[in-house]
Amino acid sequence: MTSTRRRYLRGVCGSASVGLAGLAGCAIRAPTAPGDGGLDGDDDTDGNGSGGTRPSGTGGPGVTVVAVDDGPDLPIRPAIEVVREAATPEAPPQLRTTLTNAGDERVRIGEGRAAHFEYVADDSGLLILLPPADEYPAEPDCWRLDEGIAVTEEYRTFEVAAGGSSDRVVDLYATSEADGCLPVGEFRFETTVAVVSADAEPLSSGQWGFTVLLE
Repeated sequence: MTSTRRRYLRGVCGSASVGLAGLAGCAIRAPTAPGDGGLDGDDDTDGNGSGGTRPSGTGGPGVTVVAVDDGPDLPIRPAIEVVREAATPEAPPQLRTTLTNAGDERVRIGEGRAAHFEYVADDSGLLILLPPADEYPAEPDCWRLDEGIAVTEEYRTFEVAAGGSSDRVVDLYATSEADGCLPVGEFRFETTVAVVSADAEPLSSGQWGFTVLLE
């Protein structure tokens, strides 16, 4: 069962909380738990740059998960795996996120998209994870977004039964901040996983993330 609650999102283009009218040209990061005033990773950090792009004549750099955080102090156990290791002319690299309920009771998780890394950018702002779709403004076989992606202003939640799990796939794109196609180097993604009440009020939350290597 899923539900939604209206909430602002933030862009990686430097603005604070913005409405949909102000999202043009911004790659979007999904929101954190209710009551959290900001996003981890908002501070500028030295990224790996986008000067190194996909080798000519190949499907792009291969993606490997090289580091994974310990699970947060929650009944939820997150995991990440590579589904499609390299880009093809038809599709970008793809990862799968899984959230397993290791507790004895059903739990509700929020924010539903951010918990699965949907619309979450890496710390450098050069990469973003998006749910599979055909309409993103990106050139095939390059997979760099020409512009930002607008996301609805809502706080989504979903339930996971005791012992059950929820998994989704996300595609890896370069943002419009990158100089070329998919850049090479190490890139860290981090998000908030929250256990919330039926009306989306936070009960407990924790940060979780992983690092990928593109080479």
